[in-house]
Amino acid sequence: MTHTTLQFIDLRQDPWRKLQGEDGPISHPVPAAKLLLSLAQWHAVRGTWPEGLPVGVHVTNDSDIAALAEDLPRLALVALHFPTWVDGRAYSQAHLLRSRYRYKGALRATGEVLVDMVPMLARTGFSEAALRADQDVADAQRALNFFPAFYQGDVAQTAPWFARQTQTP
Repeated sequence: MTHTTLQFIDLRQDPWRKLQGEDGPISHPVPAAKLLLSLAQWHAVRGTWPEGLPVGVHVTNDSDIAALAEDLPRLALVALHFPTWVDGRAYSQAHLLRSRYRYKGALRATGEVLVDMVPMLARTGFSEAALRADQDVADAQRALNFFPAFYQGDVAQTAPWFARQTQTP
């Protein structure tokens, strides 16, 4: 069964804020709650970032997710970007974050996120999705329940369907 806990984020009402100048490192940010930093910005300030102050990192889909591994316990949000709906590298990044690195925080899909992508977002570990503006949240909610089961394993249920059928409780 898919994760039905996928939340849909309206970016106009999102409490997470990006800093201006996110294309490069920042020298002295003013720490504030719910800042969403680029990977370069995070690397520039992680040594001085106050413990316990929520911070998120926005990661492009061509970034090496291993660069975040040691910092994951400090991150409240990791936002992975889909530059186009046909580029699925962020699915792989999400799967690595959940399966290999055991990231427990919020994992958000951003960019060209379509309703058709919602089941795979849930299966690869996303907990949040910011749908493209022309996509309907009600349709996305319905898409979470299109399929009652999957043959392949995923981040929540790693065993394939045939192996789950032979397991006894």
